Amino acid sequence: MSMEFELRAGVDNYAVMGNPVGHSLSPRIHHAFADQTGELLYYQSILVELDGFAAALARFQERGGRGLNITVPFKQEAWTAVDVRTDRAGQAGAVNTVWFGEDRRRHGDTTDGTGLVRDLQRHSVGLAGRRVLILGAGGAVRGVLGELLKQRPAALCIANRTRSKAETLIRAFPTQVDTQALGFDELPAAGAFDVIINAIPAGLTTELPDLPPDLLADDGCCYDMVYGADNTPFVAWGKEHGARLALDGLGMLVEQAAESFYIWRGVRPETEPVIDMLRNSKQ
Repeated sequence: MSMEFELRAGVDNYAVMGNPVGHSLSPRIHHAFADQTGELLYYQSILVELDGFAAALARFQERGGRGLNITVPFKQEAWTAVDVRTDRAGQAGAVNTVWFGEDRRRHGDTTDGTGLVRDLQRHSVGLAGRRVLILGAGGAVRGVLGELLKQRPAALCIANRTRSKAETLIRAFPTQVDTQALGFDELPAAGAFDVIINAIPAGLTTELPDLPPDLLADDGCCYDMVYGADNTPFVAWGKEHGARLALDGLGMLVEQAAESFYIWRGVRPETEPVIDMLRNSKQ
């Protein structure tokens, strides 16, 4: 069973479902978007037991909820639970944004890749014609890989402790882009990359693999898909190795939330003030 939750009367209700979910910044982000745009809504976090997602989703819909964000570990289960998927969600095999049609059909999308690309663009980091390296080959990469490939990098490599997992992921995304799977032990011979994206799970606490000191090209950029109040280990590595920019994933979080908000409300909020608000509050 999932934790009990109540929806507020007189407003449109949204929520994020996950386990754990108490740390989520999504309620703050979406309420900031609502204040900014004048949209009337209430957004809450809902802790769902690991075997309770289907029941929680059905209960939220039955009680008149309008839409949901889905976070770990339920993104793949949400993909299965929706009736209609966008093309990008279909390819990613995961759903992080759900809404309900007037015919009660459940719709699903994934906004993570769009959020990552928009945050890179916000910092004037283009991927077209660049050599891009992704560290890790888990679900987080699957959720963003399609949007990264759409940017037409010159080459995109996925490095993982288990090379076969990176190979499986690449096969799932047919593309004209030059793609390659590597084991971490093959990185010393891989050359230098213009953009390195860290998607190793639990990036705040997990030790980085032993990265070659010349892995980052001159004027290259580092991006960590996780975020924290202090530098993540990968952001610290980037700064130590001369990165032009070494960014964490807070901007991606806000940008993907803005895409969800737009899907639900038809209004695109400004992200910069919300990112600044969260940075200033040390979250």
